[in-house]
Amino acid sequence: MRLLTIDSVNPAILKVQYAVRGELAIKAEEHRAKLTKDDHGLPFKRIINSNIGNPQQKGLDQPPITWTRQVCALMEWPALMDLAPQAFPKDVIARAKELQEDIGSIGAYSHSQGVPLIRKSVANFIEERDGYPSNPDHIFLTAGASTGVSLLISMLITPPKSGILIPIPQYPLYTATLAQHSGIAIPYHLDEASEWSTSLHEIEGALAKSYEDGIEPKALVIINPGNPTGALLDENTQEELVKLCEKHSLVLLADEVYQNNLHKPDSHPFTSFKKIVRRMNSPIPVFSFHSISKGVQGECGRRGGYFECTNIPDSILALIYKMASVGICPPLTGQIGVDCMVRPPKPGEESYPLWKKETDTIHETLALRTKIMAERLNKLPGVSCVPSPGALYLYPKLDLPESAIEAASKAGKSPDTFYALQLLDETGICVVPGEGFGKKDGHNYYRLTCLCPGVEEYVGALEQFHVNFMKKYGRV
Repeated sequence: MRLLTIDSVNPAILKVQYAVRGELAIKAEEHRAKLTKDDHGLPFKRIINSNIGNPQQKGLDQPPITWTRQVCALMEWPALMDLAPQAFPKDVIARAKELQEDIGSIGAYSHSQGVPLIRKSVANFIEERDGYPSNPDHIFLTAGASTGVSLLISMLITPPKSGILIPIPQYPLYTATLAQHSGIAIPYHLDEASEWSTSLHEIEGALAKSYEDGIEPKALVIINPGNPTGALLDENTQEELVKLCEKHSLVLLADEVYQNNLHKPDSHPFTSFKKIVRRMNSPIPVFSFHSISKGVQGECGRRGGYFECTNIPDSILALIYKMASVGICPPLTGQIGVDCMVRPPKPGEESYPLWKKETDTIHETLALRTKIMAERLNKLPGVSCVPSPGALYLYPKLDLPESAIEAASKAGKSPDTFYALQLLDETGICVVPGEGFGKKDGHNYYRLTCLCPGVEEYVGALEQFHVNFMKKYGRV
C-alpha cells in the first residue's frame, strides 16, 4: 500500500512560502492557546496581531460600516424588511430590494463572472473614478483580490522558464503563487532612500538579467499604494512604467487594493493604471485588482473583490471566464460587499450622514496612528522608518548589533526573524519579519500594521522591547 507522504505531493507546493501567516503567526496562535490557562507563564496578557491587515479582527477596533452590514443583513434574511421595517433606513431597504430582484436568494449560485447588476455598479464606479468608460463584461468579481491574482498568474506562467517582475519588498502572495505554478519571481528593488519609489532603471536591470538567464518575463506587478511600504506612485512614473511594458511586451498587474487608504491625499493622491493607460491610448494589457478587505470596508472574512480587464482580447477573456467557471461563482456575500463599497450612500440619502461619519473616522484614526508610530519608531536607536502615505502598514528598518546577528545565525534564523520571534515571546506583539517580503543582503526589517488600538500601550511595548534588545546584544 502506498501512503500519502511529503515525497508524493506536487513538489511545487513544497516551495510555497507565505510569511504573513508563517512561523510568527503560528507561534502567536500557540501563545494564544497558552493564555487561556491560569498558569500560562507568559509575560503578557494578550496577543496583538500586527502581522496582517485584518481590520475587524478581535482585539482591533475598526468597526464594520453600518451601511454594508444593514444591506447584507436584509439580503441574508429578506423577511426583516417586513418584520422590522423601522430598523432600517429607506435607502438600505431600497438597495436590498434592488439586489434581491436581480439575485434572488444568496444561497443560489450566481453568474460565474459575478452578478451582472453588481458588475455594472463596479463599471460605473470605475468610470466615475477615472473618467473613461468601463465594460461590465470585462469585470470579474472574485473571492477577494487574491483569488484573481492567483488565477491570472496561473494563466500567464508557462513553465519552466517564464517569470513575473515583482517589487522588493513585496506582498508574499506573489512569490507564493509563482512557486505554486512553477513560475519564476524576477525581483526589482524599490528605492528606500526615495520613499520606496519605483525605479525604471532597477526594472530594466532586472529585465536584462532575466534575458541573460533565459527567463521570459511575462508581466510586471505594481502594488499601488505599496504593501508593505505604503508608497504611492506619481503619474509621471506610471506613464514611464506603461512605456516600459510596451517596450518589453509585458502584461501589467496593477494591485490597487489600498486605493482608499490614503493618509496624505493632497500630496500623495492615487491614480489608477487604467486611467493612465487610457489617457496615453496605450495598447498594453492591464489587469487591475480591488478588494473589500481593505480601505474603510475591512470586510476581510466576507471575501469580495474584483479585477478589471483592459486591452484584453476576447479570446483571452473567454479563457478567463472558463477558468472562473471552474469555481462556479464567487461568494454572494462578498459580491454584495463589493456593491456596497462601489455604490455607497449619496449626499441627501438617509444613510449618508452615518456612512460619512464612520468612514471619515476610520481615515482620520489610521492616518494619525501611522504618523505617531512612524515618529516614535524613528526616535529609537538603530531604527529608521519611512513615513507611509498609504495602505495599513509601516516597514521599519533595523540596524542590529553584530552580536545579535551572530546569535541569529547560531539559531538558524535571519536577523529580523530572530528579532521578531523575541518580540513576540516578550510582548505578545506579532509582526512579519522582512525576510518574508524580500530584501537586500544585510538589510533587516519588519512589517507591522497601524490598526492596533491603544497606540501608547502598543508602541510603548515596541519601544521598551527594542531598547532592551539592543542593550542585551551590546548596544545602548
